[in-house]
Amino acid sequence: MSDITGEASAESRTYSISDLAREFDVTTRAIRFYEDKGMISPERRGQTRIYTPADRTKLKLILRGKRLGLTLDESRDIIEMYSPGESNAEQLLKLIRKIRERRDYLTQQMHDLEVMMVDLQESERRCLETLREVAPEAEAKLEPQD
Repeated sequence: MSDITGEASAESRTYSISDLAREFDVTTRAIRFYEDKGMISPERRGQTRIYTPADRTKLKLILRGKRLGLTLDESRDIIEMYSPGESNAEQLLKLIRKIRERRDYLTQQMHDLEVMMVDLQESERRCLETLREVAPEAEAKLEPQD
């Protein structure tokens, strides 16, 4: 539907697969993958896929979920909870829980990496000490470390 200026309204705007791929910097193959998984459902005009603003929004949410580390199933569950015209509090609560789970997981990973770095430094220090005792000239063969 066009307004007085002749421009299409936001609700009637459509997108090609190339438009979305370019906008979100993903491949058309990735978009077709999300379609195959039933996460977006473009209309068809012959072989051409026609994406609606709702499809665009879903793709944006899928990609955001991916960046946050959510699985496709987790993203799907959260996206499917959306209900236009309602508060969507349950959807937001679920997303907040997932964000907190992910943050906790990453915090633990960072701790584990810090412990591993300490272990690596200590192991390297002991190896260097032993090397200096058994073959002092061999240390020169090591590449310098930053």
